[in-house]
Amino acid sequence: MCPNCRAFITTSDRTCPYCQTVVGPRAADRLASQDILGGLIPHARFTTMMILLINTALFAATTLYSMRTQTPDGATLMLFGAKLPFAHMRGEWWRLVTAGFLHGGVFHILMNSWVLFDLGAEVEAIYGTSRFIVFYFVSTVCGFFASSLWYAGISIGSSAGIFGLIGAMIAFGIMDKSSLGAAAKSLYVRWAIYGLLIGLLPFFPTDNAAHFGGLASGFLCGLLASTPRARAMWKEPLLRGAAGICLGLTALAFVEMFISVTSH
Repeated sequence: MCPNCRAFITTSDRTCPYCQTVVGPRAADRLASQDILGGLIPHARFTTMMILLINTALFAATTLYSMRTQTPDGATLMLFGAKLPFAHMRGEWWRLVTAGFLHGGVFHILMNSWVLFDLGAEVEAIYGTSRFIVFYFVSTVCGFFASSLWYAGISIGSSAGIFGLIGAMIAFGIMDKSSLGAAAKSLYVRWAIYGLLIGLLPFFPTDNAAHFGGLASGFLCGLLASTPRARAMWKEPLLRGAAGICLGLTALAFVEMFISVTSH
């Protein structure tokens, strides 16, 4: 099966006759060789692990900054790019991106990392890397934009992007009429319900506006992008370009974060 368009091809094909993608060795042959750093980072989770590493590095940086400067944690997170209410954003769009990589405590980052570690690999396996990047970026931005309108406090965390990935998997379950699609829909609808209900608990404060925004935008992106198919190959260069734009905007947001931190 072609790894890009999922069309069936022969084992002797080196280029997919449908989408012209260069076909590498079989998955079984390259499984061990594609692991990163001697197997420490499995290839199937490479993109997810990069996000987790960035989250961990920023968590360490904000913690050390607070300790070194004796700055309250809330003020540190605001400086590093937490989401603010829309009226206080002052055009700082980059906060809608950077907020998704910040966390406010050990429990917060561990819970989000645990969910993202498994969910990210599933989404990338079903949709591919380009779609995964687009889903995560768009749902993070849309989730925190919704939060800036309806949630009065500051907000951080990767849960907006996580809910976006859940939404994309629900979209896959609705579009795919196989037993895999039915199982995915059943599982991730339950995930979405449980996650939103937890956000209603008074002793577990969460930003459900960001969760709803991420879930809805991820679901819509999943419907529009769909999984790679031979009959819709015109989408592939568009999605690769969109993924590149998302990565570029993320890098620019981190530059703005660096300017914010170094200017204080």
